[in-house]
Amino acid sequence: MQNTDGVWRQVERKRPRFSELSDRVWGMPELNYAEHRSAAAHLEALEAEGFRVTQGIAGIPTAVMGEAGQGGPVIAILGEYDALPGLSQEAGVAEHRPVEPNGSGHGCGHNLLGSASLLAAAAVKDWLAERGLEGRVRYYGCPAEEGGSAKGFMVRDGAFDDVDIAICWHPAAFSGVNKPRSLACMEVDFSFLGRSSHAAAAPHLGRSALDAVELMNVGVNYMREHMPSHARIHYALQDAGGIAPNVVQGQARVRYLVRSLTMAEVLSLLERVRKIAQGAALMTETSVSDRVLSADAELVGNDPLEQLMERNFERLGPPRFDDADKDFARAIQATCTAEEIASAYARAGLPPIPGEVLAERLVPLSAPEPAGVGSTDVGTVSWKVPTVQARGATYAIGTPGHSWQLVAQGKAPAAHKGLEHVAKVMAGTAADLFADPALIARARADHAARTAGMPDVFPIPKDVPPPLDMAGGH
Repeated sequence: MQNTDGVWRQVERKRPRFSELSDRVWGMPELNYAEHRSAAAHLEALEAEGFRVTQGIAGIPTAVMGEAGQGGPVIAILGEYDALPGLSQEAGVAEHRPVEPNGSGHGCGHNLLGSASLLAAAAVKDWLAERGLEGRVRYYGCPAEEGGSAKGFMVRDGAFDDVDIAICWHPAAFSGVNKPRSLACMEVDFSFLGRSSHAAAAPHLGRSALDAVELMNVGVNYMREHMPSHARIHYALQDAGGIAPNVVQGQARVRYLVRSLTMAEVLSLLERVRKIAQGAALMTETSVSDRVLSADAELVGNDPLEQLMERNFERLGPPRFDDADKDFARAIQATCTAEEIASAYARAGLPPIPGEVLAERLVPLSAPEPAGVGSTDVGTVSWKVPTVQARGATYAIGTPGHSWQLVAQGKAPAAHKGLEHVAKVMAGTAADLFADPALIARARADHAARTAGMPDVFPIPKDVPPPLDMAGGH
């Protein structure tokens, strides 16, 4: 308790500054690899706290790292600050009210994510100094989680080579240790090149790249029946070749996101998708090329770290919200469907409570496996380093991910309370690890045992650079 009490006091002392940082980042939503103002705000906070700062990690202009302390083990706390396209929304209102038509918004709560992680790192920095302990705490400001896989490029570049433990979190409807379950994925652009012509006077001279894209999509849709039920394939048209129907479209591009439980399964499915693309090109007498943009490995669990983080949750107890918090959450929940609310409970593995709008209870590690999971570039970090994640209750139960409702709650007092709560959990977990190096040894032994039989396949090919020109989302 002495470890956590001391570091929790540091979190409480510093929280106003980092709630303000969260609101600043909320107000400047920036997409993958373009988070220049958000990264600058985090850099400013790191320098104000006295961290030793490194910029441009892995050749990514918006990736930053701050380190404090000397010698000893290295514990990393990971943050994010990228937004999503098309989710502009006014804060604090329970109706769809975009601030900017087709603008971006923090529909996954990453304004909170980075701020709480940096708050935890700053608290641990001061706690280490107070106790006179050896050890280094690092805050990694990681851009482009939403489809850009920046952490994977950072791992590949060696940014985590000397890290002993990685800690992170994600905004959620419920608080608890994040179950280490995610889908590996790879994102690939398929570009078709045909030949333009006059669609009425000389259609026989044209070869439609847009037809090739449509045939590819049809082929992949037929493939869905013949792949594992846990796998997912999504696509989005990036370039339709033009807007004139009287022109045979000479070029077109479609982006595919292939997901499955393991990276090996993803690579196998992707080869089948590539064959379908080649077939579509053959049918239309066009050519096709593909470009890998990003890839994430599946999460690797770690029992000692998950149990340690759960003990911190239990010592701290669940977050608490006041009547005003619940009134706003109730208004938000009224915009959600019954299916969305039921899905939130299913994902948490908890039974529903009638009238519950904000979760003032914890999800135990013993809860059933979550129903429905996405992908995260934290998975690639977890292949390299023993990693643990928290979930922090920051929004109304039933709020859909990647929605205007989530953006609307991003600056609410309840979100700030959740930010402080989960920062205490992460800081307490880090403090326990620094105070007892045997915990680190057990976590590393667990990680070594789990990864010993993993295939030696890094998710991002060696010749693929960070896709600094992309924007999208997992």
